[in-house]
Amino acid sequence: MENELIVNKSWFARNWKWFLPCLLIVILLCTVVITSTSKNDLANISQAYAEDALFENAIEKANKNKRVLETIGTIQPIDKLAILEGNTLYTNNNHNVELSVRIKGERGNGKLDISARKKGTEWDYAKISIRIKNPKEEIAVLK
Repeated sequence: MENELIVNKSWFARNWKWFLPCLLIVILLCTVVITSTSKNDLANISQAYAEDALFENAIEKANKNKRVLETIGTIQPIDKLAILEGNTLYTNNNHNVELSVRIKGERGNGKLDISARKKGTEWDYAKISIRIKNPKEEIAVLK
């Protein structure tokens, strides 16, 4: 009986035929996503990340609203991922903002919509509302 030395190929040597096309597809998709996001969108998101007071003050006002407390409970602070997932539009040299972010309360979730104008270092809110899916309702915190 003769002993044969069996040499196992590396993972890449066995799987390169399907790995390389998949890698190219992933790179292509990432390139499309990155190039489709405009510089203005990235600037809006970056600006929103820096505006903690904008969200904190709006949540503070919303947490004083009786209907908000009855429906979704006390709203938790907004995390950075919620800002990234939301919609943000700054205009007038970053002095006006329209944004929508997801929020979580003790009893439910919703979307916080804010329309505000910056005066000096403070935000003057034109509108703060909360949209809820179940039951479908929009709560006007500030009109």
